[in-house]
Amino acid sequence: MLNAKNISVHYGRQRILFDVGFRAEAGALTAIVGPNGSGKSTLLKAITGEITYDGAVNLNGRDINGRKPWELAAMRAVLPQATPLAFPFTVAEVVRLGLTSGVSAADDGLVPQALQRVGLASYGTRFYQELSGGEQQRVQLARVLAQVWEPIAHCVPRWLFLDEPVSSLDIGHQLLVMQIARDFADAGGGVVAVMHDLNLTAMFSDQVALISDGVIIAQDAPEHVLTDDHLSHAYRCHLRVNAIPPAGTYLLPHLAQLAS
Repeated sequence: MLNAKNISVHYGRQRILFDVGFRAEAGALTAIVGPNGSGKSTLLKAITGEITYDGAVNLNGRDINGRKPWELAAMRAVLPQATPLAFPFTVAEVVRLGLTSGVSAADDGLVPQALQRVGLASYGTRFYQELSGGEQQRVQLARVLAQVWEPIAHCVPRWLFLDEPVSSLDIGHQLLVMQIARDFADAGGGVVAVMHDLNLTAMFSDQVALISDGVIIAQDAPEHVLTDDHLSHAYRCHLRVNAIPPAGTYLLPHLAQLAS
């Protein structure tokens, strides 16, 4: 279980998070949603130990501040919004970095498996900088998957922390990535994902935390959080859940699924 209590974050004199409480269960996909600048990514960086915070974060029963870096790397992998690389690494070399961070360094066979999982099986020898933004995003997902390939290790759940994992992807690859996250959770691992797409959030999440102005205003099952009142309050505009516009073309991706 992930349990964060009284998380506050300051950037200089500006306070970004205000005594936030957040929880996530292994075996579940928990989404963090909210408007731009609400504190979503800041909360993710706090619970992964990337930034300084006040409060306490417990992962699998222990405070993350009491764990060595290699212990955390063996237990959880973090996918940031962007991962620029200055050197001409091949795709396979980028994915292999996940093995050096995790506990499967001897199993180089995970590299092609991870690339196949994200739909890039033939990309191993290509240079990372030659890829599109969406392809680079999937390479980085393959890297973090290689780091925590088995969702449960020695009876202890592992975790994926994903910051806007589908932001650069077309709808087909969005579904692919979300299904990967869903499968990881269904196999016993924990997934925490910062999301913008509320339809994908509703489709794939078990729990949703809605954050606004540095405060979580609701955390529960999607049907209890993604409501007219909650969303209108958080996004400061009138929203109706599942309302179809009276004219024009409108896609409802909640019925979309990957082609077999």
